[in-house]
Amino acid sequence: MVGDAIKRIPGVNTSGSDRAFGQTFNIRGIGAPEAAGEEGRIIVNVDGANKYYEQYRMGGFFSDPELYKKIEVLRGPASSTLYGSGALGGVVNFVTKDAEDFLVDGRTGVIKLKGSYNSNRNGYLGSIIYAQRVNEYVDILASGNYRTSDNYVTGNGTQINSSDFEAWSGLAKVTVSDGYEGKLRLSYQHWDSDANDQGYGQAGTASYLGTVDRHVIDRTAVISYENPFSDNRWLDLKVSASFSDTTNEQTDASYGAYCSVSGYEMFCDTDFGYRTWQFKAQNTIDYIGSGFENYLTFGYQFALQERSAEIKQSASVSAFGFHPEGTDTKHGFYIQDELVVDERFTLIPGVRWEWRTLSPGGSNTSAVEVDDYALSPKIAAHYRFNDNFAIFGSFAHTERFPTLDEVYSTTGNGTVFLPSYDLKKEESDNIEVGFAISAYDLREPGDSFQLKTTAFQNVIENLIDNNPAISAATNPNPYPGYINIDNAEIYGVEVEMAYDSQYWFASAGYSYSVGRNTDTGLHLTSVAPHELALTLGGRLPDQGLEFGWKSRFVSDPQDDCRRSSSSVVCTGDSSSGSTRYAEAFDVHDVFVTWLPRYGEFKGWEARFGVENVFDTQYKEFLHNDAARGRTFKFSLAKALGW
Repeated sequence: MVGDAIKRIPGVNTSGSDRAFGQTFNIRGIGAPEAAGEEGRIIVNVDGANKYYEQYRMGGFFSDPELYKKIEVLRGPASSTLYGSGALGGVVNFVTKDAEDFLVDGRTGVIKLKGSYNSNRNGYLGSIIYAQRVNEYVDILASGNYRTSDNYVTGNGTQINSSDFEAWSGLAKVTVSDGYEGKLRLSYQHWDSDANDQGYGQAGTASYLGTVDRHVIDRTAVISYENPFSDNRWLDLKVSASFSDTTNEQTDASYGAYCSVSGYEMFCDTDFGYRTWQFKAQNTIDYIGSGFENYLTFGYQFALQERSAEIKQSASVSAFGFHPEGTDTKHGFYIQDELVVDERFTLIPGVRWEWRTLSPGGSNTSAVEVDDYALSPKIAAHYRFNDNFAIFGSFAHTERFPTLDEVYSTTGNGTVFLPSYDLKKEESDNIEVGFAISAYDLREPGDSFQLKTTAFQNVIENLIDNNPAISAATNPNPYPGYINIDNAEIYGVEVEMAYDSQYWFASAGYSYSVGRNTDTGLHLTSVAPHELALTLGGRLPDQGLEFGWKSRFVSDPQDDCRRSSSSVVCTGDSSSGSTRYAEAFDVHDVFVTWLPRYGEFKGWEARFGVENVFDTQYKEFLHNDAARGRTFKFSLAKALGW
């Protein structure tokens, strides 16, 4: 899964489930599968194209890790300046593979074949990549993947239903160079999964919601141009236009009878979708003087997102009150300055101003248009005392607009309520401080040691949630569905450490986070427990071998207990009905990689690993199902070049 690549980063977790249709992201306690608007609190991009999908009991990102060469996670609201208002948690950037990643050592063409297998259960991958340098100006890349798996089992042998899937994916990319520094890229990415008799709830097992046949397609098309114009200090240009289209076609709904009940129309045979058109232009002006460097970046970003929802079977409901159709239009202007003095002190102020308009769609003709603006300023500083020690700090403010769901929803769980036109923006004030240590040639020539420690405090006001005043039994239609109900504080420490040498390497990541609702004093149920991740490995460079052991140690979740007249109810406890109940666990993996650089096996690539070596029964805190049991993984790849 895509999330496997990021969950060892301190403060970063996946949320929902390990199903192909059920995974979302959580950064520093922001992001949970059942909460309204959570997907909008973390910005997800693929090659700069914004990806967004929100649906009841579904995940928010559908793709295959084989398409990407890099995943970058920016933690905290400071990333809002360049990427968009509302990044209360942060930003996840996916970067797809390029032809130049394979055209090395003077090659003009490469075909790479890959196959893999995992034992839990019968998971197979077949992949092919074709990269070609057509001439000195044009490179092309084409890749295709087929992945399939049966339902996985947990450490105690329990089968997790509806975790089986079959998916095709592919990437086509053309890179055109002007012979100097400019590059034009055109890319198209496609992911397609068709699964029958899937549980409606994909963010966790919920058999009472019935089953559907689900066909999910995700498309992303990007055209971009960049040119640093190194001989012109007034120009360092990046321009891109993109189109994103995610659709979910649901048929043969076993709970289709609920279509006659207002508020349950999502259980009908339906088509859901999000389409986003985006344009972004950015330029940097640099000015270098005696003892200082200055880089001024400014830009404009436009996004038009359409949400569609269509009932395909006979029903008494003609429009969605729970997943309302509509259009979200944003215009963003931003400016950021980076001043470097004496190669030691760096100061980065920035601000983003964004205007947003929500428009109702479909047959929701009685709804009104809503618009607002958001301001996201920040200032960051970094001071390097010497080559070994540096300190840093930042302050960032960002504001998240209410989503289409939060503004226009008028039904839910059989309850009818009013639209929420008067919602305030969620506002976040984030402070970070920390230090970094670097050391070289410690035990042997060429080795290195890195340590980074970051402390943060994120204060969030006007959090949006369901209105607890709604009561269908007593008064079915007097209240708005969503209100600004909570204020919260999340604070913590993240420690990242790495050692690397010719024959040995090690890394550690530790996160300590605490989140509370400052109105009630109770812990936030979206903040993951404290966690320590360790990796220890070795390598034999001449043989192309690398091997190691990975471990994660996760504590018990934060808990609050309140005694009533008859019992003790604890948030996060299964007795209170929470699906997020979890216990402390430790899980261990081993891996071996063989990448020969010389001889007759050059170009081959073999990887073997065992995940959950001791077959531990455990559940990730932000997941709603238990994790996989012991899993053997093996992959073999061969690159043929000319």
